[in-house]
Amino acid sequence: MSEETISRTVPPVRDWPAVDLPGSDFDPVLTELMREGPVTRISLPNGEGWAWLVTRHDDVRLVTNDPRFGREAVMDRQVTRLAPHFIPARGAVGFLDPPDHTRLRRSVAAAFTARGVERVRERSRGMLDELVDAMLRAGPPADLTDAVLSPFPIAVICELMGVPATDRHAMHTWTQLILSSSHGAEVSERAKNEMNAYFSDLVGLRSDSTGEDVTSLLGAAVGRDEITLSEAVGLAVLLQIGGEAVTNNSGQMFHLLLTRPALAERLRCEPEIRPRAIDELLRWIPHRNAVGLSRIALEDVEVKGVRIRAGDAVYVSYLAANRDPEVFPDPDTIDLDRSPNPHVSFGFGPHYCPGGMLARLESELLLDAVLDRVPGLKLAVAPEDVPFKKGALIRGPEALPVTW
Repeated sequence: MSEETISRTVPPVRDWPAVDLPGSDFDPVLTELMREGPVTRISLPNGEGWAWLVTRHDDVRLVTNDPRFGREAVMDRQVTRLAPHFIPARGAVGFLDPPDHTRLRRSVAAAFTARGVERVRERSRGMLDELVDAMLRAGPPADLTDAVLSPFPIAVICELMGVPATDRHAMHTWTQLILSSSHGAEVSERAKNEMNAYFSDLVGLRSDSTGEDVTSLLGAAVGRDEITLSEAVGLAVLLQIGGEAVTNNSGQMFHLLLTRPALAERLRCEPEIRPRAIDELLRWIPHRNAVGLSRIALEDVEVKGVRIRAGDAVYVSYLAANRDPEVFPDPDTIDLDRSPNPHVSFGFGPHYCPGGMLARLESELLLDAVLDRVPGLKLAVAPEDVPFKKGALIRGPEALPVTW
């Protein structure tokens, strides 16, 4: 092998500090990594060593859908990562490979089908109307995040999960502590243990349930010995936490619309394009810092001429894949007419986000309610003064001060 080939196939390791970025700015380090090659090597602030990073759309889909890259092997490794805390529960769905992963996902699939999501549409719309009513009654100015964008997804995911309304606040508190890297590993782990204990009790009480909510489906599956209680609890925690991602995504969505009023005006005037527009906003919004969970190559695999060896850690960047110019012409532009739009904002392959359909429903309801019911909505502060979360794995505004 020539020296030129060796240097091409073993790129240097790049430090990726993943600093807090203002607004919806795209990570400049990720931009450089995308430019440097389809497959690069990175070192993140925590964990050990380095990992491969795959950024092109087709390669991201390959890695996420190829059984030669597994999640379970991550369990006993301190892979380089963004989060300071990394103590995954053995058997948690995010760290399972088929067939166990398939078996566990099947237990709750009914809740996340089109029919399952439609089951909560009217109740969700009613809860959202109540939140907007309360905000309008209180009058301007308001924090759109505090008044609507935070409580709404919590209410919806709790409704789908079968969590009583009285426990929503506790769920929100635990989720925020688990998702933040600024409180330290001990605080995050304690919150995770408390949420685990809560769902262990709730699922355990529903072993004979015929309900359609997630904890009832999980309880029934445990009762039939199809899954274990610990597996059910791990899945419930993941789904509950994931349900709050809509707060951050919708926060970024409305921040964009309020700082680009022409986009908001078009969506007001052409409500029929809103579903398509939501997909384009989901594609464009940089919804997380750095990358999520890694995979481990289970055998030697070649990706774009680069040899990834068995045992190597591999990350994919969905954010980068969504900006691949080969798939999305003029990718940095928000084009509400973009079609087709095969974005991977909800992932791809077996670990595709089960709540993708629910997140779309919530985004549609939010756009309809806020754009139609508060037509004069505008930022109450300068765009650069909107505070964004610090030290968070998932990006979004801390608050969204508005007036009308």
